[in-house]
Amino acid sequence: MNTTLLLLPAVALYLASGTLFALRLFRQKEEKRPSRTLGLLLGAGALLFHGAILYLKLYTLNGLNFSFFNAVSFAAWVICLLYLLTALTKPVESLGMILLPLAAFTLLLEYFFPGVRLLSPHANWALRAHVVISILAYSVLAMAAVQAILLAIQDRHLRSHHPGGFIRALPPLQTMEGLMFEMIAIGFVLLTLALASGFLFLEDMFAQHLVHKTILSILAWVVFAVLLWGRHRFGWRGRTAIRWTLSGFVMLALAYFGSKAVLELILKR
Repeated sequence: MNTTLLLLPAVALYLASGTLFALRLFRQKEEKRPSRTLGLLLGAGALLFHGAILYLKLYTLNGLNFSFFNAVSFAAWVICLLYLLTALTKPVESLGMILLPLAAFTLLLEYFFPGVRLLSPHANWALRAHVVISILAYSVLAMAAVQAILLAIQDRHLRSHHPGGFIRALPPLQTMEGLMFEMIAIGFVLLTLALASGFLFLEDMFAQHLVHKTILSILAWVVFAVLLWGRHRFGWRGRTAIRWTLSGFVMLALAYFGSKAVLELILKR
């Protein structure tokens, strides 16, 4: 099947859903806000088309094609899936105006810049488990990072005594912060499992092609560990929590995709 036929509705639905959630935040009167359920349904439809594209792109006769943009697109799909599931029970819909358009963007990048980076079909179960857990950890912590950005904007507006626009539609600052730390705690557990599975089952986590990823992942783990400890021991919150969250995520993003981008896009290895 031609993925172009799936790409257009996927991108359109992602953008429509993201726009709808943005309108819900920027429109102050409840009666003028678009339906939340409609936004979730549009996002779910985008996920279905996106998932079909990933199936066609990832699965080949020679193994899984985890090229750079395929991996980015897959991570975006997992992030949006977790986001929509979380939105069913938590007030996180504000994340949609950022996450959903970004997922559409990753689809376009994957379409216009295809690549091949095969994971052998004979790869053992431990490697597959490590890859899945790593992507889940990245996805949850990516949501926490976006939550931190919204929290920073909200905090800045409240400090300047200008809580207008979409800020009024966001949950209270304490609720936003609590959700961010829930995501960080879950992501930290997954990141711990990802690192542990790597050290236990991979042949050499400090091999030349993995050393940068390993070191940056460990540094990110340390940052999130210190943040959670500081939250528990000293009650860290606000700007301190935001800075540590974003610092940890930047390290993790460089670990997961920075080295991969250098190897595949620049060095062509």
